[in-house]
Amino acid sequence: MSVRAVRGAVQVDVDEREEVLARTRELVSEVIRVNDLTLEDFISVIFTSTADLNSEFPAVAARELGMGDVPLMCARELEITGSMPRVIRLMAHVETARPRSEVRHVYLGGAQALRRDIAQ
Repeated sequence: MSVRAVRGAVQVDVDEREEVLARTRELVSEVIRVNDLTLEDFISVIFTSTADLNSEFPAVAARELGMGDVPLMCARELEITGSMPRVIRLMAHVETARPRSEVRHVYLGGAQALRRDIAQ
């Protein structure tokens, strides 16, 4: 087993608590699915969100999915002129047998434009 970092992002339609939670759950669930992970594989997850999202912490959604014992951290994304609005990003540190070249990063909805080179 190796430690790998999995990246991902999702764009939220509106800054409402249930929307932030639903889109974050979708993102985390897809990271789990496409990388054949279990909750026990997670070492830690860092979430960032753009300044226009302040209705809920993305980590709440991860806890709702069963990550109560996984260290989770939320932070503010840099405010860069012209950057995509309403985006939640994650970087998950996981234990996996996959080589780095086979780790699948997840970019959903409008966030696919952030990393067309690695978006699934």
